[in-house]
Amino acid sequence: MSADRANPAAANGTAASVSTPDRPRHVTVAGRRVRHRVDGDGPPVVLLHGIGRTLRDFTEQHELLAQGFRVHSVDLPGYGGSLPMAGPHGLPGLARFVGDYLDAVGVDRPAHMVGNSLGGAVAMQLAVTEPARVASLALVGSAGFGREVTLALRLLALRPLGRMLLRPNRNAARRVERALFHDPAFATAERIAYALEVARQPYAARVMLETLRSLGGFRGARPQWREELLTRVAELDVPTLVVWGDRDLILPAAHLDAARARLPRARTHLFRDCGHMPQIERAEEFHRLLLDFWAAPADAAPITTGDQAGAGESLTATIDDPRDATRRRPAPEAG
Repeated sequence: MSADRANPAAANGTAASVSTPDRPRHVTVAGRRVRHRVDGDGPPVVLLHGIGRTLRDFTEQHELLAQGFRVHSVDLPGYGGSLPMAGPHGLPGLARFVGDYLDAVGVDRPAHMVGNSLGGAVAMQLAVTEPARVASLALVGSAGFGREVTLALRLLALRPLGRMLLRPNRNAARRVERALFHDPAFATAERIAYALEVARQPYAARVMLETLRSLGGFRGARPQWREELLTRVAELDVPTLVVWGDRDLILPAAHLDAARARLPRARTHLFRDCGHMPQIERAEEFHRLLLDFWAAPADAAPITTGDQAGAGESLTATIDDPRDATRRRPAPEAG
């Protein structure tokens, strides 16, 4: 194994960023203890992770962006070091939490929102309910653009199977980390150990199941909330960037086609040979893409970027084949 493959951060030009410990703080938001990380000076940026994840999924981007921005990474309620909310952990509640968090830390100007997976849907929900808070949206393999979801998440919607599947164990943590990245070198022992630690939080399974079941079931994400959310986002005058990895096993890259159709003014980018977390797997390239997006005039025409062999073409929706984690098959329906 090459040195770069053993240390994916070095291959991305962010040497040691994977293993460098973050420096979390805690703040009280709506009476609950919340873990966050704040660094840098400049326009505010808020980084929002996905379901069952934590602010560590944005460590590389946090450190890169802090060179020119005031960067906030936050554990959503019930994940990592943040206590659960008193109310439901659906999209409306999570978006209200982000607004309350911005008040708690004194962000009184529109912020650039960057959301991965569930975090993308939360960012969109905040934009439609409190548009004055949002300077732009960067949606990274975001929930909300289609029904298809990895089988592992759909099974969690089944009672009582979901709670059984979320019992913490190292093999399950390893499978999850492997599914997130196209390059298995990123599923490091440290990431697996941390995922297991997060899963052992006493409230982790309850919050994750509550959020999942509010958004969908075994057939995937429900169309009602997706339709309403995307219709309202399309009506906003907010610069939007949508990016995907073409080897995403969690939410298929075909959802990028839906994003282009529903948000025709958005910029889009497809990362080749990349999984569900391009902010980690293609850290430097992702960082440059954000900077170019934020530097563009607000009325700039939408563009499609990425490896041109796939940019702009129709992508086939796929989901996991439970018989073999390395095989994929066409999904039964899209959207």
